[in-house]
Amino acid sequence: MATAAGKSSTDTPTPADLEADIQQLKADVEKLTKHLAKTGEHGYGAARRAASEGVEQLRAQGEAAFESVRGGAQDIEAQLIASVRERPVTSLAIAAGVGFLFALLSRR
Repeated sequence: MATAAGKSSTDTPTPADLEADIQQLKADVEKLTKHLAKTGEHGYGAARRAASEGVEQLRAQGEAAFESVRGGAQDIEAQLIASVRERPVTSLAIAAGVGFLFALLSRR
């Protein structure tokens, strides 16, 4: 059986020895607490940075997707305007037909 400070197992610890062991234990617990606090702060900071970078990346992707959709909508609008200008009577007939279908569906 190992004992503290090189004493043999037959020696009885004195109150001073016990007090010294308790003080050492308190110091060790305090160091461990400080170390865990630093580790926690580091982990929190890293997680916060990663989340911030992720948000920024998602924002950039969202803006790119919005611009892509916006460009596609502008292209479709230009094609629709060109088609209406080329064939106004056909466009009017299509619009009337779509309106009639909506009217039929909304009655139900």
